[in-house]
Amino acid sequence: MKIAYPHTITNSEGEKIIFHGVQKEPDGDRVLVENFVTPGHGPVMHTHFLQDESLTVVKGKIAYIVQGQEAQYAGEGETIVFKRGVPHRFWNAGPDILNCIGWIKPANTIVFFLSAIYEAQNKSGKAQPETFDGAYLLTRYAQEYDLPGIPTFVKKTVMPFTYKVGLMLGKYKHFKDAPEPVIR
Repeated sequence: MKIAYPHTITNSEGEKIIFHGVQKEPDGDRVLVENFVTPGHGPVMHTHFLQDESLTVVKGKIAYIVQGQEAQYAGEGETIVFKRGVPHRFWNAGPDILNCIGWIKPANTIVFFLSAIYEAQNKSGKAQPETFDGAYLLTRYAQEYDLPGIPTFVKKTVMPFTYKVGLMLGKYKHFKDAPEPVIR
C-alpha cells in the first residue's frame, strides 16, 4: 500500500491527523504527525506495542493518562512521550482546538491502521468503528495495537468470530492492499 504525504485523516469524533512524512533513521522510520482535536475529544485508551509516540502541544491544553495513573496536563511548548507497550489516552482539555506536532517510531503500519480506524468510525458515525472493519483491524493487527477497554472475551472470541464471518461474506475487499502485520 503506497501512501502519498502529506496524508490527512479525520474522524466523526472531532479528530484530524496529518501525517507529514516518514523520516528514515537507522533504528527505524519515524512518521511525523500533526493533530487537531476538538474540545473534550481524543482517542480512547490504546496501546501500540511496538512504537513510541511523542506529542508537543503547539496550541491548547492536553490532558493525558497512562493506565493506572492519575490524569496529567500539558500546555503549549510541553512534550509528552508515550512509551511502547504502555496503555494511554489523551484528550483536549481546553476550550479551543488542540494542536500538537509529534512523531511515532517506528512507523510500521500506523498510518494504514489509523487511516482505516478513522474510516471505520466515519462509517459508523461514532467512536466505535463499523463492526466488521473493527473486527478485521483489531484481529489482524492484535500483535501491534490494543484497546484495553474492550473486554478480553470480546477480543479473544467475538472479534475473531466476526472477522471470520466478514471473510465469508466478502466484507474486506477494501483491505486488499493492507500491509502485513508486524509480529512481535
